[in-house]
Amino acid sequence: MDRDDTLQTKDQRLVVLVTGPSGAGRSTAINVLEDLDYEVIDNIPLSIIPKLLDASSSGRPLVLGLDVRNRDFSVSGLIELVDSIGSNEQFEATVLYLDCTDEVLSRRYSETRRRHPLAPAETAQAGIAREQDLLVPIRARADILIDTSVMSPHELRDEIERWFSIGKHAPMAVSVHSFSYKRGMPRGLDMVFDVRFLKNPYWEVSLRDLNGQDEAVQSHVMTDERYDAFFNKVLELTLLLLPAYLEEGKRHLSIAFGCTGGQHRSVALVENLSKALAKHDWQVSIRHRELERRQIGVPQNVSRTKA
Repeated sequence: MDRDDTLQTKDQRLVVLVTGPSGAGRSTAINVLEDLDYEVIDNIPLSIIPKLLDASSSGRPLVLGLDVRNRDFSVSGLIELVDSIGSNEQFEATVLYLDCTDEVLSRRYSETRRRHPLAPAETAQAGIAREQDLLVPIRARADILIDTSVMSPHELRDEIERWFSIGKHAPMAVSVHSFSYKRGMPRGLDMVFDVRFLKNPYWEVSLRDLNGQDEAVQSHVMTDERYDAFFNKVLELTLLLLPAYLEEGKRHLSIAFGCTGGQHRSVALVENLSKALAKHDWQVSIRHRELERRQIGVPQNVSRTKA
């Protein structure tokens, strides 16, 4: 069975929207996806994409390259596009965001002597800062975030292939999110667990300024008498569903834990579940929405394959 035949058995056509700051590796990722037999369209005006999807009859997965160079690019327009594709039962939308630190982006522009698209008459640093600020809402909506700061083009190719190889034995992309209920639930989630019933480290003064990535916070959460039973059932359920969804043709599963502030309990659960899934050889991407909002401009390397 070839790739196209495998894809034809799916109810939805995969649409991958590739974006991120200029110089972070978007073009490399798009080239890799084209080599993987995806249909690729780069720098198409956002306003044309809905018509393109309506007219397209190909069963191959589709890649759309989107960045600030698109003729009618806007943050609100891109978010509306993601929502529109996601609400269409014919498509499965995945946002791939290629990220990179300002320092590395600046060095890459210096080495290539290219002008930044948002600062043609200014320094590259000015354009980088402007673009990073502009893309904050889109970065928060990413399904898969890859930090390329310390990656060579070859390493980025390997990472893209791990996430997006198509065919019978293609891996499933699993993302695990933490969030604050005060800010509402992230969009596009498949499974959501409210962990506000667990002991809250916020009320421990020594833990208040830490987060769920710290061992002290994780240990505190795990002392709750309900933690073990809850966590084991969530892990058991997830391990049961993942092979079933993969067999059904689903390519991406989003799991989320929410708590009051999105800093302690939900983050601890994400860290622990991700490690457990990685031990079972599932490729996992971690997203801590509230922590990322606090630390924006300091990208995390969120991709994991094994603990």
